[in-house]
This record gives sequence, structure tokens and C-alpha cells, in this order.
Amino acid sequence: MKIGLTIFLVLFYIINVFAEYDSTHQRYDYIPDANYAEIADRMGCLNTEIPLTLNNTVKSFIDFFSVRNRDYTRGVLEKKDYYFSIIEPYLKEYDLPNDLKYLAIVESGLVPRAQSRAGAVGLWQFMPSTGRSYGLSNSWYIDDRMDPNQATDAACRYLKSLYNTFGRWDLAIAAYNCGPGNVRKAIRRSGYKKDFWQIYRYLPRETRSYIPQFIAINYVLNYAEEHNLFPDQKSSLALSDTIEVSQYLHLATFAHFTDIALDELLDLNPSIKRGVIPEGVRSFSLKVPADRKLYINAQRVFLYDTANKVGKEELEYLARRMTGSTYGRTKNIYRVRSGDNLGSIARHYDVRVSDIQKWNHLSSTLIRTGQNLAIWTLPSYTKSNQKVYVVANQNQKLSSVITGTTYQVRRGDSLWSISKNSNVSVATIKKINKLNSNTIYPGQNLIIRGD
Repeated sequence: MKIGLTIFLVLFYIINVFAEYDSTHQRYDYIPDANYAEIADRMGCLNTEIPLTLNNTVKSFIDFFSVRNRDYTRGVLEKKDYYFSIIEPYLKEYDLPNDLKYLAIVESGLVPRAQSRAGAVGLWQFMPSTGRSYGLSNSWYIDDRMDPNQATDAACRYLKSLYNTFGRWDLAIAAYNCGPGNVRKAIRRSGYKKDFWQIYRYLPRETRSYIPQFIAINYVLNYAEEHNLFPDQKSSLALSDTIEVSQYLHLATFAHFTDIALDELLDLNPSIKRGVIPEGVRSFSLKVPADRKLYINAQRVFLYDTANKVGKEELEYLARRMTGSTYGRTKNIYRVRSGDNLGSIARHYDVRVSDIQKWNHLSSTLIRTGQNLAIWTLPSYTKSNQKVYVVANQNQKLSSVITGTTYQVRRGDSLWSISKNSNVSVATIKKINKLNSNTIYPGQNLIIRGD
């Protein structure tokens, strides 16, 4: 009897200890204390080729990521495994330090479609001109800077070039942010010092915080558990494979007939900005879930032919829409900097000079430093905003069904009336749209395609 009571008391004590531990140290909002000496000791245990200096500036950024902006850090922890699995093989291929992967977090927060107000885009935030010099093309439809694989390959080549120029990783990383010219200028003004912290005061303000952020995010991600930081969930995408596409392809239509979630297809292919692969592209490597590739190959002719007939005229209309249109666009405010001109600003935002003039009531191309310009940009295509890319004119109503496109069912429509207006049989419409009955409803989008 005494033995049983003893075991009960021991178990009761253990349960209470764990409960108390969970309610304090493992509580979601619990923030452990970490003093300067503890952080210095932990940082000294990190095995890195890149010097990680701890000082008050770096410590303030560590506090920012581990205390003041914990939600941001949790978001990064959710995505890091997926994107690091892409980045790390490229770093190894180019014989670069593995720690450079943390630079992508400082640049974009691991968001492949991230866009800055200055026009930098993608996981590695390439400006248009730098991107083009490293083989990243950028058109109205496709932006290679948003492709994690292509952008990472380009970033590795650029970083290797910067390291060969300066011979130190801290200076190469600084040059990645502000350009090699600004780093050379800071070296000259410092009396030809060659250490980041020795030229610190002569660098642009943004760059002065860039290296400290890099060091801080490196530390915080390596010691996230010690700061009670855990991802709410792990982000992942389906195991993918690629298919080669050399024609116009409407992704929403393609996704529908391959039973792939449109959001998943877009996430696998972030470089596609407008929901289509445009005409003229040759051998575009479209990523698809690996388990759908056999079906796609078996139905290739039907799938490519069907997805080739939807939305083409509407997108072409949207691409050449009248000057100054704001339809479907988001307003940005750009503050003109020294050396800017309307041409360079237009290229940054993928708009026309005439658009900027119209939006800002400019009678000429003259602009002044410090001037604020309204820039209206089209968002990257998503499932939630896809109507922006298929509505050609809000004031124009189609009086008949156009074969080879989508048709939105209106009140009073039937499959028979749609069939009659389009000269496509009811059976064909049902087959293409996978309809099991003749029931349709207002607002439903049907694909209309002749035999």
C-alpha cells in the first residue's frame, strides 16, 4: 500500500513539474532572457567562414528578431527548410560559404515574389539591370528574378564576383547591398581600411544596418529554440517535376483540367506574373506536382490545345491598354532620387513612361529630386485576383459566346442557349467542363471550345 502511494506521489510531482515548465518556459508568448555574455558565448560556437562580430548594433538587431518582431521570425522559420533546400546546393556548387543563405532572409524574408519600392525583385532582390547582366530576363509576363532557382544561381555568381573583387566576405556582402562603387568610396574615405566596421561610418545608411542584420538573423535562426521561437507550421510545396512548354498556356485552365490546385501551380512557378506562359517563349520549364506528370504527358495534346485558347485576347488587351489606366492596379508612391529619370523609373516598375506622365499630370519628362510620383502597378497573378487578367473591358458586355475562351454564365442561360450561340455542342461543353448534368448557375465560368 505504501509503495503504491509513493509511486502515486512521485508521478503527481513529475506531472506538476512538467505542467509548470510548460506554462512558463514553453508558453508561446514566453520570451527567455539572453544577456550579452550568453549571446557572445553562443555566437562563438557557430562554425562559419564569415566573421560574425557581436557589438551593440548587432545585439539590437538580435533583440529585434528574437523579442520585438517574433512573428516575422516565426514566419521565416516556417519557410527556411524549403528555400534553404534550394539555396544550399547552389552555394556548394559555387564553393561559397553556406552561411550566405541567411542573406536571402535579409533581402526578401524568403518571399520569391517580394518587390521593393526601388524596383528590386525576388528572393535575392535583383534590380532589373543587374538581373539582366546575370541572365535574368524580365518581361510583362515572366520575371526570372522571381524564380528561386535561377535567382539563386545568379546571386551566387554575383557574390563570387564581389568576393574576388574585395577579398573579404563582409565587404562582398556590403557591396551586394549598395554596389561595389559605394564600398570602394567608403574604403577611400576611411583611409583605405579593409574591415566592414572600420569603414562602417562611410557606408550608406541602409548598408550600415545590412551586415548587422545578416549576423543577427544567422544567430537567431541557429538558436531559435533557446529563444522559444518555433514555426507555427512548416511550409512545403509538393514534390515537383518539370514539363517543357513552348506555346501560350493559360494556367487556370491547365490547372483545372489536370486537377492541380491553381494556387499550388502558381507557388511552384512564381516567375509567372500574369497567370499565363506567353506566346514566343521557347522551352519554358513549368513545374508541376510530380504525381500529375504521367497524366499530363498522356493528355498533352488536349491539355495544351485547351489551355491555348483561353484569355489570350483579354491579356493582350490588358497589356496594351490605353495610357494611364489604373484598372486592376495598386498605387505606389515613388520618391525621385538623384540620377533618376522617367525611363529608369518606368523600367523598375514595368510600366510605360507615358503612363507615369498621365498618372502624375506631367506635360514633359522633366522630374526633380525629392518629387513624389504615383506609380500604378499590376499585382502578380493569384487565384484571388485572376479576374483582373480575364476582364477586357468592364463597360463592354459580350452579346454572344466567343469560341475558344471562357464564358461567365448569366441569369437565364442554359447549356442549350450557350451551345446555340457558340456553335459548340452541349456534349462538348459538358465534356470539357466535366459537367455531370445540364445544371449551370449564374457566375459560373465555362470553357467553350469547338471540336
